[in-house]
Amino acid sequence: MGMRFGIGVTVDWDDLHTFLAIARHGTLSAAARALGVRQTTMGRRLAALEARSGTRLLQKTPHGYVLTASGEAVLGNVERIEAEALAVERRISGRDIRLEGMVRVTTVETLAAEVVMPILAELRARHPGIAVELITETRSLSLGRREADIAIRVARPDQPELAVRRVGAIAYALYGSPDYLARAGNPDFATGGTGHAVIRTLPDLAGLPEMRFLAESLPNASVALATNSRYAQRSAALAGMGIACLARYLGDAAALVRLPPQLELVPRDLWLAVHQDIRHMPRVRAVADALAAGIRARAGILDPPVG
Repeated sequence: MGMRFGIGVTVDWDDLHTFLAIARHGTLSAAARALGVRQTTMGRRLAALEARSGTRLLQKTPHGYVLTASGEAVLGNVERIEAEALAVERRISGRDIRLEGMVRVTTVETLAAEVVMPILAELRARHPGIAVELITETRSLSLGRREADIAIRVARPDQPELAVRRVGAIAYALYGSPDYLARAGNPDFATGGTGHAVIRTLPDLAGLPEMRFLAESLPNASVALATNSRYAQRSAALAGMGIACLARYLGDAAALVRLPPQLELVPRDLWLAVHQDIRHMPRVRAVADALAAGIRARAGILDPPVG
């Protein structure tokens, strides 16, 4: 698929796709993983693009690739080409009537492992022709750029081109291990948890409602561990390192003691999003409907009573 890229220059869409991926991810290895190709292929395509265009578009630095002035000048044009190409792809694939093929689903790792996986196993039994690619990256993948077909998120997507529906809610609570509470005692919330330790996220996720709840409940507690892995937070609580704020579907399933709520923590809504152009494609609709129904059926696990 050749395209005009400046006067007298024709380049291939794969080369432009490579340019965008490197510009977005910063390294050849990360860009290669995003496109599902080899790192050497990424480097070869970038070199071919720069050779055809006669200018350097990306500069390699000790911290990764950054756009040059020429790269910045054409970035908007290439993004518009990408948007048009993806729109054509969605229009074509949206008319695919087969209940078979690949559907890409993205969500957070713990939800994928604990809740989504059993739903996909049930789906597989009903529709063996459908294969699911489950992506658990921490960043939100773009449905518009076809990085995923379906997204399950705790923050409502607001892009107008997405069909979004609420499929449930996730409740959170504070947890500590029996050994930790026997050693440190139950926290005194009136004094802000003085003498206790907490397990929190790294600063980039400190603004999440459950992390604010932890900080507001125990403002005087020391920090024993900071990690963005929810499984690591649960493991740290199980190891007796301190008190963690966990989703109920994670905390209730472990050998942890759930502490009584001291502040109001409203459950976070859970949203399922699909791009408008492909939401009626049979295999995408089958997966989306199965996920929505399966999540609703597990409301007692995701958002159990407070008592």
